[in-house]
Amino acid sequence: MQVQRVAIMPAALTPRGRPAIGRDIMTAQKPGDPLTINRLYGRAKGKPLRAGQQDLIDTLLPQIAVPADGPVTAQALFGRDCPMHFEIGFGGGEHMAFRADMLPDHGFIGAEPFLNGVAQALVHVDGGRRSDGIAPNAPIRNVRIHHGDALEVLERIADGTLSFVYLLHPDPWPKSRHIKRRMMNDGPVSLIARKLKPGGEFRFGTDHAIYLRHALMVMRRHRDDFEWLAKSPADFQNRPSGWPETRYEAKARNVYGHEVWYMKFRRR
Repeated sequence: MQVQRVAIMPAALTPRGRPAIGRDIMTAQKPGDPLTINRLYGRAKGKPLRAGQQDLIDTLLPQIAVPADGPVTAQALFGRDCPMHFEIGFGGGEHMAFRADMLPDHGFIGAEPFLNGVAQALVHVDGGRRSDGIAPNAPIRNVRIHHGDALEVLERIADGTLSFVYLLHPDPWPKSRHIKRRMMNDGPVSLIARKLKPGGEFRFGTDHAIYLRHALMVMRRHRDDFEWLAKSPADFQNRPSGWPETRYEAKARNVYGHEVWYMKFRRR
């Protein structure tokens, strides 16, 4: 089905498509972004890992870790040429594992600085193995993980290589003085545009309305690189096929009553 090209939503529209009024559409801009400040923010570790999680960190992670240096290629990571997907901040790894299991011939790279999230992702990759040693699902063989800065790995991928890049529910950093910490900023978006192949897809999801407006303003500045794949508001208000609901998203929707928005942009 041919997708109709839709102009990027003006910054003065709300996520529901209604005009925004007052100070809500004003965003104080601070210099810098995650590419230029060259620093990770947020927690590096949470509660102590369970024994099984720690065992996966010690044994499985070294087997599937992205190498610490050198070019990041499909051949080097997966032993073959294949479409590559990159997820920035995969949380608990649910989305990455779902997509990798759905597309076994594709290669998936995920980067996450939070150790507990890496441990949860490894449980998915290992087939959900329980404490009794039984794994209800087959291991996922086409995932590689970087425990650390996603942008550092992204820089080492050749331009025009990636088929998909995912940025799902990143920290919104809602205070104006923290805007430069947001991953959805000009520097990272320009880097994503370079790494995606023509026709590749950038997916962004959030339940934070202020961050959504900020993201749309950023993407509007990059409309020469991306086209927004939406025919109507329903296309970004409803979860697309092949986009699984994570525990974080379910909590945002069902516990906090947040709306969730699903943005898809295609590299020109």
